[in-house]
Amino acid sequence: MTLLRDHDLARAFDHASHTYDRLTAVNPGYRADLLRSARRLRLPHGGAGLHLLDLGCGTGASTRALLKAAPHARITAVDASEGMLERALAKRWPGDVRFLHLTAEELATAAGDEPYDAVFAAYLLRNVSDPDRVLAAVRARLCPGGRLAVHEYSLSGALGHRALWNAVCRGVIIPAGALTGDRDLYRHLWRSVLTFDTAPVFASRLARAGFDNVRTIPVAGWQTGIVHTFLAQNGSPSAQAAAS
Repeated sequence: MTLLRDHDLARAFDHASHTYDRLTAVNPGYRADLLRSARRLRLPHGGAGLHLLDLGCGTGASTRALLKAAPHARITAVDASEGMLERALAKRWPGDVRFLHLTAEELATAAGDEPYDAVFAAYLLRNVSDPDRVLAAVRARLCPGGRLAVHEYSLSGALGHRALWNAVCRGVIIPAGALTGDRDLYRHLWRSVLTFDTAPVFASRLARAGFDNVRTIPVAGWQTGIVHTFLAQNGSPSAQAAAS
């Protein structure tokens, strides 16, 4: 299956940015699931004193979820698509939220040495050319004991869930993309999910990348077995202090 990657994918998201929020709004549970995943980071005191990263923020739906989960945190939200960022910036945000035009791969070498206390990555990892490189970059910028939540289309591995995904894409998602002139992007969505890690495989990928306490939680509703929340930690502060 041919997938869009890097600049081609960013351009496709640029083109789709003007209709993206309307399309996601008709997906039952889309925003509620993002909020549930952000809250699973279990950030103390509403995020007071913490610096959070929303990696692959799109038009800001995941940023809004992170802000609701941690209203007192500072949030840096980044995305590779200028069009999606323009849509995000057009919305109202408090002063502690900032947006940057940055690819996930550029994260490790981005300006600023301050580590992040937690990272939220929604619908991102299956879209990058090298997920292991991105996970390494995330871990490099995550403080010891820092938390990671990945909210991603990652099939359970059951044939029934794969069949449901195919049916929804053929019957709803791809036709909707055709109406907006974004058929290639939504065909990419369909195919990227089929070719990406299953949930157990992605959990193993997180562990191989050096993350601890990896947990996998399926979302509720029609996307059960199709979308999962993956929670992990960049070691434990006590263990890393002992090793240093």
